[in-house]
Amino acid sequence: MSEPPARYSGALELTWTNKHLRLLADDDGAYEWVAPSDYRVAEVRLLEDAATVGDTRPDRSRAKDNLLIRGDALNALTSLGSLPEFAAELVGKVRLAYLDPPFNTQQSFLHYDDNLEHSVWLTMMRDRLVQIKKLLAPDGSIWVHCDDYEHAQLRVVMDEVFGRNNFVATVVWQRQASQSNMAVFSTSHDYIVVFAKERPVFAEMRNRLPRTDAQDAIYSNPDDDPRGPWTSGPVQARNPYSLGTYAVTTPSGRVISGPPAGTYWRISREKLAELDTDNRIWWGTRGSGVPRVKRFLSEAQDVVPKTWWSYEETGTTDEGKRESKVLAAGGDPFATPKPERLLARIIQIATNPGDLVLDCFLGSGTTAAVAHKMHRRWVGVERSAETLDVFAVPRMMGVVAGTDPGGITESAAWEGGGGFRVLDVAESMFAEDEGAVFLAEWATNSRLSEACAAQLRYDFEPELPFTGRRGRSRLAVVDGLVNDLPCP
Repeated sequence: MSEPPARYSGALELTWTNKHLRLLADDDGAYEWVAPSDYRVAEVRLLEDAATVGDTRPDRSRAKDNLLIRGDALNALTSLGSLPEFAAELVGKVRLAYLDPPFNTQQSFLHYDDNLEHSVWLTMMRDRLVQIKKLLAPDGSIWVHCDDYEHAQLRVVMDEVFGRNNFVATVVWQRQASQSNMAVFSTSHDYIVVFAKERPVFAEMRNRLPRTDAQDAIYSNPDDDPRGPWTSGPVQARNPYSLGTYAVTTPSGRVISGPPAGTYWRISREKLAELDTDNRIWWGTRGSGVPRVKRFLSEAQDVVPKTWWSYEETGTTDEGKRESKVLAAGGDPFATPKPERLLARIIQIATNPGDLVLDCFLGSGTTAAVAHKMHRRWVGVERSAETLDVFAVPRMMGVVAGTDPGGITESAAWEGGGGFRVLDVAESMFAEDEGAVFLAEWATNSRLSEACAAQLRYDFEPELPFTGRRGRSRLAVVDGLVNDLPCP
């Protein structure tokens, strides 16, 4: 009697120090390890109005605006996915998430601290990826920018969060044209790791790229075909085909006994004759060559995106810095800006006008600026208030006003318009003293009611004695101690 097949368990995964824990971000950018059950991990913070620029909706419809959020990305993402007013507009509706996180390259940059230990970086990324997955639309995708320091680890973490079957591609971006003669190897590229929420749906919906002049230049019309310029492709292929071994007689009368050695005709004798009758077979200028299929420019599709993106097509880091320097009005440019042409290609492939774009490491605001110029909705999150005040907010004000001359402004024919809303991630509603958890000083009266409604996923509707509604359920809030003091 044969043995039953062996049963296996477990899955390929990456492990690291404190993977089972979560991270809390302090206001100064430092992180603290805490248990997943820590009350601060589950907290849903309020998103408070700070300013509006240009054309925005009434406050009751603020979740439909373009949003620029000041605060930690994890807190902001949790709030966007949990607060009823924002969840209704964002959960399952983000078409593109682009992330350009700190690369963990053990260097200190001018505008943020990139010196994070590997386990901190991986946990920080994992927690944010989990929240982003909830926001992605079924045909949505996430593009994460990185370099060699964490590329391999990032790919495995994204496998765990999104599933290996949803991996799409790793784009290699040639970020600089110059060469360093001081390095062991002159590094010229970054990676952009692309995953889909549901790969088959994304594959069906993703956009091709417009044809370039260089791609069209290979088409000509040597036989004056009335259908216009064409190029030709081989009729033979290496894959075996049962109907692909016949002899062919050319228009000049030359007999070709079969396809070239080691190949097969890829079409049947009947199909070849049909194409020849329609003048879609090229036999060479003398009518005696091996047949080739004519492909007309008028029938050519746009181009499937490749994974190699040269600097000529998508710009360089130096180009990004030049764009940032103009925006900085003579001050120091942002340390690690990406060129607008790079984001334009990503947005063009992954979205259509009106779609929603998310960037939770907004930096100088390139993603928001390009999305705005390309008529997409956008949500941007940036932890550093200084970065927002110096770079992102002035940049977006210029985009709205139509006074930003750089990047894709000309190619997109952008002349200004639209608007955005600035929101702040509120402070924690909790305060701790010797093991007892109290309400923070600001969380009293109506503010407490609003914070509790957010925490419990109720729509905030202050109609005393009730303060929230969720379906037929109503919420009432009373100030008090959150947990019991230990007995003496």
